[in-house]
Amino acid sequence: MKVSRGLRLLKQLPNVRNSSSGPTKPLKIVTKHFEEISIPVPWGHISGKWYGPKHVRPIVGMHGWQDNAGTFDTLAPLLPSHLSFLSIDAPGHGLSSWLPAGTSYHSIDLVLITRRLMDDYNWDKISILAHSMSSINGFVFSALFPDKVDLFVGLDVLKPPVRSSRSIVDALAERLESTLKLERRLKSGSEPPAYEWDQLVTRLHEGSNKSVSLDACKYLLQRNCRPSTHEPHKYYFSRDNRLKSSLFYTLHQEVPMEMARRIKCPHLFIKALQAPYYERKEYFDEVLAELQQNPLFEFHEVEGTHHVHLNEPEKVAPIINSFINKYRPL
Repeated sequence: MKVSRGLRLLKQLPNVRNSSSGPTKPLKIVTKHFEEISIPVPWGHISGKWYGPKHVRPIVGMHGWQDNAGTFDTLAPLLPSHLSFLSIDAPGHGLSSWLPAGTSYHSIDLVLITRRLMDDYNWDKISILAHSMSSINGFVFSALFPDKVDLFVGLDVLKPPVRSSRSIVDALAERLESTLKLERRLKSGSEPPAYEWDQLVTRLHEGSNKSVSLDACKYLLQRNCRPSTHEPHKYYFSRDNRLKSSLFYTLHQEVPMEMARRIKCPHLFIKALQAPYYERKEYFDEVLAELQQNPLFEFHEVEGTHHVHLNEPEKVAPIINSFINKYRPL
């Protein structure tokens, strides 16, 4: 494992703008001291931000689709100070290595990454704090390896969404074709489209269906953009474009129901009330009812968008801290 001081990307963005108009000023987003880490994997490395002492097994933060470790920049300083926190970039995201050419991304990748992480650090147990795509994967991991999770906090997406047979088949065909198109584009070696800073912020904000506030975009962009080599003062999105054609779980409702029955660890789920359910709500409600059979399960709702943990961390921090302090006390 390689360790270095954080903010190395910050040095590559010397004159970026705030989300509002006005004079150019340095991007300042550090909310708490962290160290950049690099964890070896067979195709490269997984990058992460480690907050707190190295001798304490951390809570592992995992982000949503096309986001990165910066999704927890505002929440990390509010978490219990007696524990460490490790926020990682999934493959193809942030500063982590892309998957090799000719391969495709799948939701279950992060389940295996979680096991690799445990092996690398020789952990018998893992504590997970996960948002969106990773909340789905935390649910799956906790069901597949119930004895390896000592607590799991999921944010906004409860489980693998259930889709109709028609939409599954249509989406698979579309994504496979999209994968080939993106591969051809990568072979050309051309740089992605570049934008002025304010344009980049707007594209991220609107691309998230305005879930990420304009002000909060900078926390994700620090690990998600690079200066253009062709157009001075412009930037491009640096994540792997193949993520757009990622393959997701295609499961019948009985599969997440069975998974819910197998989760035995302390489990907290927080739903943002201004966010969609990403499936028919009855599927969500059915699995939620099954999870509530676990006496260690807690369910809370908060006002906010899908990225409420990033935009307004003070709304979720007290709930998360109470849960963490209960199961991993000082």
